[in-house]
Amino acid sequence: MKLPDFEAWSIFACVVEHKSFTGAAQALGRSKATISKAVMRLENQVGAPLFHRTSRRLSLTESGNKLVEHARSILSEGQAAEEAARGEASEPVGLVRLAVPMSFGLKQVGPVIADFLCANRGISVDMHLSDAKVDLIGDGFDIGLRIAALPDSSLRVRKLRDVKTYIVAAPVYLERMGTPRHPAELVKHECLQYSLLTAPDHWRFTNEAGEDVSARPRGRLRANNSDAMLHSLRSGLGIAVVPDFIVSEDLATGAVIEILNDWQPPVVALHLVTPPGTIRPQRVTTLIDYLVAQFGR
Repeated sequence: MKLPDFEAWSIFACVVEHKSFTGAAQALGRSKATISKAVMRLENQVGAPLFHRTSRRLSLTESGNKLVEHARSILSEGQAAEEAARGEASEPVGLVRLAVPMSFGLKQVGPVIADFLCANRGISVDMHLSDAKVDLIGDGFDIGLRIAALPDSSLRVRKLRDVKTYIVAAPVYLERMGTPRHPAELVKHECLQYSLLTAPDHWRFTNEAGEDVSARPRGRLRANNSDAMLHSLRSGLGIAVVPDFIVSEDLATGAVIEILNDWQPPVVALHLVTPPGTIRPQRVTTLIDYLVAQFGR
């Protein structure tokens, strides 16, 4: 029986993670020629090219896309086995790649990661901040935090907590334009729009009676980050729908006021998402447990 070429599979996963043969060579402490030969060996075994190679860009072929998850699984399970053999369950080491939303990452995750790193000296964290939905699998992330109503997917999803969303405006705006009493009145108002909503041109609201109302917001500012709208919100330029971690301080100081209290935007939650598979390196499990302890309240 011929055993699989586990080294070549693992090297293939590293090339995808680092997006280059050179990056994988540096990360693994191997020569670029060794990396290239391993990938070529694997391509000969599977009978298809795994990468499109140009002088400027390296990208996966269709075959490469189909096989990369198998490669990542082989690498991950091998790392987990070695860590268990070395007794690293108590002292995990290595890099964890984490994807988080921009504002939530700055306000909430950054301080938590600082505490985590102080408590886990052997672990490094590569934290990617973006409000755009990243490809957790394609971009090689170990963990993602997402704030949304998540659809079904191949990812493993764990809900950590609900995220309260507020409909708010500055007092100066309400003094000038009046306070809407029903979501249908929002069409008469200036609205500040978050462009990465599933349907940014349709704001939906429900009340305790089960009524479902939608409104088409209009306004002069649209942004792909809620923090970027805060100054305009405080300046009285419009009404916004924003999550608690963005606006809680402004609500406490009275810089903005909650309106339409009887109506609630669609419920969203903070989720921890990970690639499929049950075996993870201990360093990843350690960070997952820490994030759940901090945010799963």
